[in-house]
Amino acid sequence: MRVLVTGATGFIGTALAARLAARGDRLRALVRPTSRTEALERLGAELTLGDVADPAALAAAVDGCQVVVHVAGAVKVLRASEFYQANGEGTRCVAEACAGAAHPPRLVYVSSLAAAGPSRNGRPRREDDAPAPVSHYGESKLAGERAVRAVAERVEASIVRPPIVYGPRDRELMPQLLRMARLGFVLCVGSVEKRYSLVHVADLCEGILAVAEHGQRVSREGAEGIYFLDGGPDHSWEEIALAACTAAGRRARVVRVPELASVAVAAVSSLAAAVTGKARVLSLDKLKEIRESAWTCTSERARRELGYAPRFPLREGMADAVTWFRAQGLA
Repeated sequence: MRVLVTGATGFIGTALAARLAARGDRLRALVRPTSRTEALERLGAELTLGDVADPAALAAAVDGCQVVVHVAGAVKVLRASEFYQANGEGTRCVAEACAGAAHPPRLVYVSSLAAAGPSRNGRPRREDDAPAPVSHYGESKLAGERAVRAVAERVEASIVRPPIVYGPRDRELMPQLLRMARLGFVLCVGSVEKRYSLVHVADLCEGILAVAEHGQRVSREGAEGIYFLDGGPDHSWEEIALAACTAAGRRARVVRVPELASVAVAAVSSLAAAVTGKARVLSLDKLKEIRESAWTCTSERARRELGYAPRFPLREGMADAVTWFRAQGLA
């Protein structure tokens, strides 16, 4: 089948494009003129120039595709409004392009656990829990979900909500973990143990494809057609960081810092972003997520309905990621 991937030059999109090509699917990618496309070209991808804000480019990209996987979005911005423009309005444009096609394709929107919000009372998030995002990022991804729901009567669509995603080519989490491994210490913020769900990017891609092929259809209301995709049991930040250190062959000691320290660092990071004009992931908005005690979810629905079976528990997943980073001279 012909599959359009938006965000195909990003972390998740690159892995998904490679998996589609390996399966023998016909890959199409919507890419900006300034994007580096060498990897996509090696995969034999058909490239459509433009972005999700360009209706003509979107219409051309969607035309003739059986499936559209919308991965493109913003994870770091200078102004909160940019989240809503990229993740909310951008997704609306993709959804409308699918709805306007002569033969509307199947649409899979890659949202985020952030759209659902943190877990409470030691209970992982489930798809039928009412969304309660705590950050502009989470609110903007939820706005994207609403945009997909708005075309539910015209487009067969599903929504995927991954938690923390890691693996080869990760540009955010893995570099931080490997930096701590090199320095020999792991920073843990606050005195309360915080819990997180994770998913290796390869498992996420398999889950996305399973949703594309067999997922239920979303409606304007209700939780059907929404899927959390995790990699197994949740872990503390300390467990995650030490797993990366072990995979890198480094010993590290745990250093606990007060919650207030993260506020100061986020404030400095936000100021630096404003001065340099370069967006950073760590910001005062991100701090709203960091201060929560648990970001966990369960993929029970995906396992039951789709046969989703992640292959990378934390230790094996970190080993796989570190192997890639080491091959690039980055670990």
